Amino acid sequence: MTSTQPGTVTTGDATSPGRTARRLRQKSSDRGASRVFRWVSTGAGVLILVILAAVTVFLVARALPALSANPDYLADTVSWFPKDSTLLGFVGPMIFGSLLAAGLALLIATPLAIGIGLFISHYAPRRLANALGYIVDLLAAIPSVVYGLWGGLVLSPFIQPFWEFLGTYLGWIPLFSGNVSPTGRVMLTVALVLGVMILPIITAICREVFLQTPRLHEEAALALGATRWEMVRMAVLPFSRSGIISGAMLGLGRALGETMAVLMILSPGFTYSFQLLVAGKQQTIASNIAAQFPEANQTGVATLIATGLALFVITLAVNMAARAIVARRKDFSGAN
Repeated sequence: MTSTQPGTVTTGDATSPGRTARRLRQKSSDRGASRVFRWVSTGAGVLILVILAAVTVFLVARALPALSANPDYLADTVSWFPKDSTLLGFVGPMIFGSLLAAGLALLIATPLAIGIGLFISHYAPRRLANALGYIVDLLAAIPSVVYGLWGGLVLSPFIQPFWEFLGTYLGWIPLFSGNVSPTGRVMLTVALVLGVMILPIITAICREVFLQTPRLHEEAALALGATRWEMVRMAVLPFSRSGIISGAMLGLGRALGETMAVLMILSPGFTYSFQLLVAGKQQTIASNIAAQFPEANQTGVATLIATGLALFVITLAVNMAARAIVARRKDFSGAN
């Protein structure tokens, strides 16, 4: 029989000095890694605020000469600045055009995105759902110039007869009134292209949010005798409402800032008009900057940056409104 003398430690003892030292070193290493991660995360968050502040300062500083200049001086110095107009009168129609194009694109894309997301997450077979998911993600990788070429060279002449049909039989509606453009390069064509561009963004977010719906909610609805659609309507859509809003706002931000596609399709005009099938009526801020910047002088550049500042404020306001709407749903979770 062997005995262990008091004060000696066996090799398999969990409280041996070697294992205790290793545990202390591991805990110290974990605390160090946690501290590094915390500082890196904090630095990333601060960096975003610094970049946002830097962009704001840059826009305000570069736009200040135009903001403080006399409108008559701007009209005499900038060739494309309209006569007898203030800077707000010049920016106003473009703000209207930007909001109109982005709003129409959002109305077109959001219902389609919700339907595609529901089909991928709850209706399609797994293989088909995976293939559709890859295709949707691939659409988001197409450059905006390609969308612009497709919209200007293919979609505009192809869809122009349908615009003629709308103008002929539905011209009594203000949106479709007026002389329909024979080229198809009108605001409604731009809205269709922008809707296709933002569709992958909204669809991807909706799809992931739908998949996050608690399984117990879905099974409870089905157990009570609900059909598949009733289960989606009562369990999936209420749970996903904030995610749908977030995806829609991301798509809206993309549509507001889109440049090349709008520039390559739309026949521009500087009026407040809801006539979607008439050329030369609307213009957006981003496409106007791209069109006028190459030949702008110093005062013209300041004027364009002032219009960019207006677009920056609009985008910031839209995102803040979206965050406020989402915050109202933050208490809703799968445990409720």
